[in-house]
Amino acid sequence: MLFLVKLVLMIHKFLIHKPGHFLFIKILFILIGYISSAQSQTITGRMYNTNEIVTIEINDGIITGIVAVETKSSRMEDSYIAPGLIDTQVNGYNSISFSQDKLSSKEIRKVTEAMWKEGVTTYFPTVVSSPHKRIINSFTVIAETIEKDIQMRMSIPGFFLEGPYISPVDGFRGAHNKDYVRLPDWEEFQEYIKASNNQIILVGVAPEVDGALSFIQNCKKAGIYVSLAHHNGNARIIQDAVNNGATVSTHLGNGCANMINRHNNPLWPQLAEERLTPTLIVDGHHLRPEEVKTFFKVKGPSNLMLVSDATMLAGMPPGEYTWDGKTVVMTEDGMLKFPEQNVLAGASFPIRYGVINVMKFTGCNLEDAIEMAATTPANTFNLDDRGSIEVGKRADIILFKLEEDQMKIEKTYLAGKLVYSVDN
Repeated sequence: MLFLVKLVLMIHKFLIHKPGHFLFIKILFILIGYISSAQSQTITGRMYNTNEIVTIEINDGIITGIVAVETKSSRMEDSYIAPGLIDTQVNGYNSISFSQDKLSSKEIRKVTEAMWKEGVTTYFPTVVSSPHKRIINSFTVIAETIEKDIQMRMSIPGFFLEGPYISPVDGFRGAHNKDYVRLPDWEEFQEYIKASNNQIILVGVAPEVDGALSFIQNCKKAGIYVSLAHHNGNARIIQDAVNNGATVSTHLGNGCANMINRHNNPLWPQLAEERLTPTLIVDGHHLRPEEVKTFFKVKGPSNLMLVSDATMLAGMPPGEYTWDGKTVVMTEDGMLKFPEQNVLAGASFPIRYGVINVMKFTGCNLEDAIEMAATTPANTFNLDDRGSIEVGKRADIILFKLEEDQMKIEKTYLAGKLVYSVDN
């Protein structure tokens, strides 16, 4: 079975530096059980990019056929089918933070199941600026969780460290705790890589701080993607960072001071740099519609990624909350504010809201929106087994309706296995 072979090789690579073979054999049997539960099946819906009614044929978790069908079922015609969404910045969800003390495997599964409910089949657990020991603990727990749980491993291909190597300056730092912000330290970062079992896929860096360029170089050599994040780099510094290996801009238009020079600021150079693929938080609060429209016109859907930047307060009711020594307010319309610095403190909406908003703000179609929320992230981070509906791809699939200005997830499949249904 092709899918089984691919996943066995993936797990072998994951465990290659670990002593003994019993763990590998144990996970192999778990994997065989998972695949056998998927087997052959079909999923029918309206294709997001062609608007045709199709049946997706799946064998052993892999898409093996896409067949156009004729039907008079109104329900079927209303249900779209698309690749599972890929969110590369999830800080937490529903009271759980990946940067909290005493993070548990049970909590990681709870967040992952919440992602499935929102149509997200792949995401990067994101650890923000924190004390050294807390970062070590977070990565250790997440790494141990995906080692033991194949479903978690399939949804979590790697981790994002957003900070602590960012700007310490108010405004550019955002809601990150200043006490935890520090200069890039390759030796320290090696400890994080070890704790994550080599699963850090992306790290955010302010390119203007001391030691940033050499740090970016080292990351590139280690095969770790670098994003320019929470920074005030000028055009020359941004170009130097890209020349040294940076390829992503974290939530462009945010992580920036409220008052900036209209010409000399970090936005234009990142927007102009063709080698940078920005992420955007299109929740209706972080960016104005005209900003999103401009970014879309310049970059296009193949060079933009939608992210949620969801925090532990996503899914929680409006009110005032205290986390890590700071007071954060969630408004009735879902905005998260950090009043002390007059900045936003992450987001409360899942990425499916961004899919709707980016169509509303730019006038783009559903195909473009899904591309930014699935295909482009997969391409950017070489997740070549997912991100689109194609023969040979993993059957990470969502069924949804577009109703009342919302993307309503009906079913979510992970490698052909139903992991969420609105009917359950």
